[in-house]
Amino acid sequence: MSFIFGFSLDQWQKAMEGAAIAEGLWGLADHHQKLGEIGKTIKCLEAICQSQISFLPLVEVKSRLRVSALLLRYSHNVNHAKSHLERSLLLLKSIPSSYDLKFRTYSLLSHCYHLLGSFPPQRNLLLKALELASSVPQDVSAYLWSCNFNSQLANTFINESDFPSSLSALESGFFSASQICFTELQMFFTASMLHVHIMQWTDDYSVEKAVQRCDEIWQTVSSDKTDRCPGLFFYNEMLHVFYRLKLCDYKNAQHHVDRLDQAMNAHSHKMQEIQQLLDELSSLDHSLSRYDLPSRERSALSARQSQLQDRVNSLSPSSTTYNSLESAYFGNTDRGWTERLLLSPSPIDGEWLPKSAIYALVHLMVVISGRPKGLFKECSKRIESGLQIIQDELIKLGITDEVRETDLRRTAIWMSTIFLMLQMQFLENRVALELTRSDYVEAEEALVEMKNFFTRFPTILQASECVIEMLRGQYSHSVGCYNEAAFHCLEATKLTGSTSMQASCQAFAAVSYLTIGDAESSSKALDLIGPLNGMTNSLSGVREEASILFAYGLLLMKQQDLQEARNRLAKGLQIAHNHMGNLQLVSQYLTLLGNLALSLHDTVQAREILRSSLTLAKKLYDIPTQLWILSIFTALYQQLGEKGNEMENEEFRKKKWDELQSKLAEARGSIHHIELVAKARLEFHQVDDAQEESLVASGRSMQSNLDIPESIGVEGPSPAPSSSRLVGLDTGKRWGKRRI
Repeated sequence: MSFIFGFSLDQWQKAMEGAAIAEGLWGLADHHQKLGEIGKTIKCLEAICQSQISFLPLVEVKSRLRVSALLLRYSHNVNHAKSHLERSLLLLKSIPSSYDLKFRTYSLLSHCYHLLGSFPPQRNLLLKALELASSVPQDVSAYLWSCNFNSQLANTFINESDFPSSLSALESGFFSASQICFTELQMFFTASMLHVHIMQWTDDYSVEKAVQRCDEIWQTVSSDKTDRCPGLFFYNEMLHVFYRLKLCDYKNAQHHVDRLDQAMNAHSHKMQEIQQLLDELSSLDHSLSRYDLPSRERSALSARQSQLQDRVNSLSPSSTTYNSLESAYFGNTDRGWTERLLLSPSPIDGEWLPKSAIYALVHLMVVISGRPKGLFKECSKRIESGLQIIQDELIKLGITDEVRETDLRRTAIWMSTIFLMLQMQFLENRVALELTRSDYVEAEEALVEMKNFFTRFPTILQASECVIEMLRGQYSHSVGCYNEAAFHCLEATKLTGSTSMQASCQAFAAVSYLTIGDAESSSKALDLIGPLNGMTNSLSGVREEASILFAYGLLLMKQQDLQEARNRLAKGLQIAHNHMGNLQLVSQYLTLLGNLALSLHDTVQAREILRSSLTLAKKLYDIPTQLWILSIFTALYQQLGEKGNEMENEEFRKKKWDELQSKLAEARGSIHHIELVAKARLEFHQVDDAQEESLVASGRSMQSNLDIPESIGVEGPSPAPSSSRLVGLDTGKRWGKRRI
């Protein structure tokens, strides 16, 4: 029997027959895929894997790889895809070289482990892939695959909160990108390192250096390369916004928010144009498929088709033409390239978040930056836009009113977590906005919606419980339930491991106790504020410092230490004005300082300060603060003997008082009022241990990757039920309306 290259003639003939059958099945699979018949496509490919005919190992590997990619893109059958890929790795062990197939298999299998939450196996697999990548000839392909694997490896370390190892993997990826002078990839890894630094935030200097490094690398990326990876621009700019918001540097954050908003609008219009072109192309394809089409009409349609295709190609990122991998970060839904914002070129093609989530985030950043300035009309519009985007995505994920955590598919948890957490951020800001402008019923509704989402998804939204308790405290204070407000603020401190958040919650609780005004409550306030005094320098942001200074200033006023109170409040005012740009907080700080000036008989300064404060309170529709200021004005006019001004002021005060009482009566009469102020934690549906482990892992990953700073700020006092109690510092004044 003759032999050909180690094969018997019989074996060679069978292999050639197998290759012909495989080519036929691949061609049939291509036909079905073009028609959108994915099930039939998979059956054709799996026929190769399950056949009794002996195929060459490479034929089976390529078929299994394609089946896996289809399963990951069009189904939730990740375990089936994983089995195909694990079988492919076994087959590839006996095949020398074929490095590209081996790398593709490693990458897709890593993606499967990620979707299943199997992070230790994913990490071990990626380490083997990197070992292989370092052992092959170090050409462009090897360096690109090293970038891919280091990117995924960094993500697995983030899921386990191992920030140093994540940074190390990203540095290795940056080195590989530098070896081939791939500036977009260098920027991708540099931005990712900034993200990790923001998440761990060990010190301000390290984060600032990471920001500077991002800016330096970004300058080296040409515009055509940024067009190819539009997601890279959004990622970089959003990280700069997060950095500035962490520092409460709203002024410098605004520039980046504006750039994001402009880019979102431009990209949205571009994608709409492309989609219209694609729809017209599809219609032309259908027309050209007619066998009875006259030649002249066919020629005209073909010319139009060529013209449209050229236009689509000119608008499309060049990386969309590559035979790219599925995203290594999430996503087993069928989304076309027009629905993706790529972070980097092939073979990574990763996304930070889905395009819809990034669009929602841009709206959220506009809200967070605009709300402290009192831009309520624009903020309300953006909240509605963001919530609509999220609602559409939740419906696509099958999350309707009846769905709970336990109903979610394991592979859908991560994607669901993205949109559920964004939903909570928007609702939090809606509560804040409505409380600021004294629309208590609307605030109730948004807070109840937050509560309902949390009770349905308690593990995914675990981090939101603290915020909900804090908001319950703010609502309770707003409607005059001060004991309940202090209770909820203190409960919030038990639900977070953040020292800065705990400090803010304690300060808010102290304001509620000081508002009650009796000796016991004042003592409780002192117990809370005392330990916080002097620790402000150890906190990462100025927001917490502003809240502590506000509460401590109130306490010093109660203790008649007026000069020290003025010093503390003046410092807090400077923070509120220069760093936070929070008009409501500025207004309330000014009100306190105006009251202090009046107590020190400096009526000229008191009048000027209070006028400024009243102007801001009117701009914000902040009725409680307006009433507080008007009550102090009454005392001022009485002290000056200005009877006419006093009567005019009192008339306006009574009008505002009646308006507030109407709003309070409506809020207290709501069916939600009792459950919101009740001194009880939220009840939620329990999940089993296995489900909880998966949900916690996905939630932790989400919180790490979407590190939005808490939007809770610090604001203050509202009037007492009786305006006479606002006249002096020694009358047990009901100080505080703590709102966002």
